[in-house]
Amino acid sequence: MPTCSEALQLILDSVAPLPARSTLLFDALGLVLAGTQTSPETVPPFTNSAMDGYAVRADDCAGATPASPLFLEVLSDLPAGSVATDAVRPGTAIRIMTGAPLPAGADSVVPVEATASEGTRVRIAAPVKQGANVRLAGEDLRAGEELLPRGFALTPAALGILASVGLAEAPVHPRPRVAILTTGDELVAAAARPGPGQIRDSNIHTMCGQAVAFGAVPVPFPRVPDTREAVTAALAKARDTADVIVTNGGISVGDYDFIKAVLADLGAREVFWKVKQKPGGPLGYWLLDGKPVFGIPGNTVAAMVCMEEYVRPALRKLMGHARLLRPETTGVFEGSFRKSVQDGKVHLVRVRARREEGRLVVAPSGPQGSGILSSMLRSNALALVPADALALKTGDEVQVHLIEEPEDH
Repeated sequence: MPTCSEALQLILDSVAPLPARSTLLFDALGLVLAGTQTSPETVPPFTNSAMDGYAVRADDCAGATPASPLFLEVLSDLPAGSVATDAVRPGTAIRIMTGAPLPAGADSVVPVEATASEGTRVRIAAPVKQGANVRLAGEDLRAGEELLPRGFALTPAALGILASVGLAEAPVHPRPRVAILTTGDELVAAAARPGPGQIRDSNIHTMCGQAVAFGAVPVPFPRVPDTREAVTAALAKARDTADVIVTNGGISVGDYDFIKAVLADLGAREVFWKVKQKPGGPLGYWLLDGKPVFGIPGNTVAAMVCMEEYVRPALRKLMGHARLLRPETTGVFEGSFRKSVQDGKVHLVRVRARREEGRLVVAPSGPQGSGILSSMLRSNALALVPADALALKTGDEVQVHLIEEPEDH
């Protein structure tokens, strides 16, 4: 039975980024580049106006003051998307819109609000610095320069950069498709009224929600009945349609727990079964035709903790991310926690973390039963009580995983 860190390492060692595919920019936000992107073009492609105003020669405006303004003859109007047919000559100007190419002869733009139109002339009441309000060709990007490195997770600005040089697609590692199978004859849909001995299936919603939050594509399966035939059919279909399989429940050794046996029948290689932790100890991990299979226990908090601690890092590696793990730090415990027995397991305690006087303070977010989802709702961190510790008290230092912060390693 591996420790938490050993189990995580076994998982990460078994997965690699999914093969790259060319993806439209509209679908690429957050995805990781599979190759370095260089610019095929210069941006801006031509020198243009940064403002609505008048394209002028700066020398023509020298000495202009409110008391002694200068007047320039306006040759024409130049909207964005057009090219001037006139050149700016001494004593003339062209009315220009933002983004329009700077006409020949002009070297500056006077903002429209600093001018006054008087018939066919424009009134200039202040000098303008040469090059003012002009965007030079190539001042943003130059052809051949590196835009984005391999491994970069695409942001909105990055999508705009690629689009600006004519790259409408990018080679990225795709979002993994995650088949999520909940098992158990006692489960009913959220909208159903449970009968005797039945409960609503909340796990399918928490786990699919986590998969989306992790950047993956959840593929929820209909609830799987507790029969060997149903489990076999569901796992075979998941193998054929998804990149990752996550099962929930049916992972123990009871008479109606078929996940392990069916995976063996299908030829899956067991990497480990059970981890020295609580909640989530009955976690199993297999490779089925090279695809990761997570067997997650059915208790709702255990399921969420296992998704956070193990499935999330694996999915991020499949997507090509370099940073796989949430921030880990040391916090000062506030309150009390005690294991029922000295069980040799790391206990992951749901806590609320806050900064106070330059230190991180963590306090339990509620009762710690593995089926109490409300304390998971109120938590923003997990405190890891060491395997050799029996209890925590106020003032004790404890390792903390900040589960609402972005990965940093």
